[in-house]
Amino acid sequence: MISKLIAHLQPLGRVAVAYSGGVDSTLVLKAAVDALGADHVVALLAVSPSLPQSEKDEAVSLAKQLGARLELLPTKETNDPQYQANAPNRCYFCKDHVYRALRQFAEQNGIMHVLDGMNAEDTLDVRPGRAAARELKILSPLHDLGFSKKDVREAAKAVGLPNWDKPAAACLASRVPYGTSVTPKLLSQIERAEAALFDLGFRELRVRHHGDVARLEVPEADLVQALQQRNEITAALRAVGYTYITLDLAGFRSGSMNEVLKARAA
Repeated sequence: MISKLIAHLQPLGRVAVAYSGGVDSTLVLKAAVDALGADHVVALLAVSPSLPQSEKDEAVSLAKQLGARLELLPTKETNDPQYQANAPNRCYFCKDHVYRALRQFAEQNGIMHVLDGMNAEDTLDVRPGRAAARELKILSPLHDLGFSKKDVREAAKAVGLPNWDKPAAACLASRVPYGTSVTPKLLSQIERAEAALFDLGFRELRVRHHGDVARLEVPEADLVQALQQRNEITAALRAVGYTYITLDLAGFRSGSMNEVLKARAA
């Protein structure tokens, strides 16, 4: 399928890629470089308090491995009162800031097309940010070509991307219940909590913030490990400011904060 993606990108000439270091946007970046040449592609990484430092560092390193030009663009979504209010459409205000910054950079550098890494399955969950992408004419080649997440990982593995099996990531604000104000201080607390648990050996997890309560989600296969390390986990999360530590017995679910929206709509 990678040849199909490369052929799809070849007519575009010059492109900017909304790049996060995740497998989807990395595959788009790799295909764009192969299709158009490194001189005609720039990866744009939006940097704000909602991006963990570890994710930023990994993304920078990976772009260098691919020989791609990388630009770090500071974005100001966390200063926006509409973003901070954390209504169910928070993602729209986030993506509006991010995509406007990317589109502005592209236009200032004579680049017509901005690509993102949305795949064909990403529309199955609540995605208010897609409206911002449509308004700013962001192209989604993986979605347009029908790439599922499985297709993306298989293609990434086939071309030798080192992050082909990297767990899906999401901005730190996705750990906060709707209606709870999102601030840089709160995002930093969540980042430090998750970093501490990665240091304990967990590869995929979310620390969902509920005031004094940290609700830990890990894959079902890691629940026993979490119970065995409960003392270390408790100490680590109390060290960053949580009083009560809970383990979600339903396990890790991407987008679990949206479950309350689906329940209300039922």
